[in-house]
Amino acid sequence: MKRLKYWKMISYNKSIKILKKSIIKIKDEIIKTDKCLNRVAAEDVKNKVDNPSGDNSAFDGYAINSKDTKKLSKKKIKLFKILGTIAAGDKPYFKKIKKFQTVEIMTGGLLPRGFDTIIPIEKIIYYPNKKNPKFIVVDKEIKKNQHVRLKGSDYKKNDLLIKKGTIIQSNHILALKTLGIKNIKVKKIPNILFFSTGNEITNQENIPSWKVRNSNSHYIKSKDKNFLFNFFNGGILRDEDGLIFEKQIKKMLNSKIDIIITSGGVSAGKFDYVPEIIKKFNLSSYFKSVAIRPGKPILFAKVKAKQKAFFGLPGNPISSAACFRFFVYPYLQSLLGIAAEKPIKAILKNGHVKHKNFTRFAKSKFNTTKNGKIEVIILKGQESFKVQSFVKSNIWTVLPSGKSKFNKNQIVDCFFPNHPNNILI
Repeated sequence: MKRLKYWKMISYNKSIKILKKSIIKIKDEIIKTDKCLNRVAAEDVKNKVDNPSGDNSAFDGYAINSKDTKKLSKKKIKLFKILGTIAAGDKPYFKKIKKFQTVEIMTGGLLPRGFDTIIPIEKIIYYPNKKNPKFIVVDKEIKKNQHVRLKGSDYKKNDLLIKKGTIIQSNHILALKTLGIKNIKVKKIPNILFFSTGNEITNQENIPSWKVRNSNSHYIKSKDKNFLFNFFNGGILRDEDGLIFEKQIKKMLNSKIDIIITSGGVSAGKFDYVPEIIKKFNLSSYFKSVAIRPGKPILFAKVKAKQKAFFGLPGNPISSAACFRFFVYPYLQSLLGIAAEKPIKAILKNGHVKHKNFTRFAKSKFNTTKNGKIEVIILKGQESFKVQSFVKSNIWTVLPSGKSKFNKNQIVDCFFPNHPNNILI
């Protein structure tokens, strides 16, 4: 194996390229369509039937044969004999239709053979009268297929219904059920095992000033439904637990866990053992330290000849949140075959200055103006330990490397923090 350069800080764009080339295989499974919300289609889903399944009425009214209305006018009217009524769900019971006959039909009712157009109920003139209707009066030519929902006009058999790589939403489930599709092939949900690290981390509520509450595990867990993974909490690894972590990795290599994520322990401190332990394994991909803020110490590795990967996130809450959003989730997208997210373009309402060679993930707040423009403000308090600005934010602004100054009214890229952009746009 080519010797891996463990020390070199790389750009954000290069790190994403490494992630895309280092995907692990996620198997497919077939599940019931009523259980497929937020799952990813593993293949194109094609329609199996025509929708509508037959020509049916779009209005309450009367069905007639349009040919019977040729040359009719106010001066030349014709009485059409009423044969009966068809409701939605009724099987048409008229076997043979004669000229100048009609049938009352409700919205959704299937047109009997021989009829091809609908006169809405509001335009009907009855004969001899409305209380004793025997005929309807037609006094003009009626075009074919008026107020008719034609067979296959929504979906034809073998039309593409859901494209491979689509995150299935409620509107897809409605279509699947409408069209009688009972099962669908989807990607299995990746399994993530998460460890917090450090002697300072605690699950206690009342803590001394030298301790830190374990918030990162709860934050990542809260993402599992929207960002498509199963979360397993491995607990807290203490400063002396390097050997335990190494054993957990060996165990993970022969388990159903796909990805291990750690929070903390990836910097250059005395007790930051995560990188050294990861490097003991035979790796096909690795990077440590990316030119980003927050989250510079982030680590990624893939085990050679194994469908297993690691992410080492920084311990500061905002660094951990940013690295999950802009490293872990793009990786999950690649595993599941989801198309890369498109940024939301917004007008920057305040200037911002950053380090030229770093990509900045900025806690921000966006809103829409009265004339429909999307504006975003980069909030004060961008330090990675500051939670208050994160609470006030509703979007991330991504300021790319290669530029230090971003001016007011400039167009910038934004990403939602709590769900993928590609669900909404």
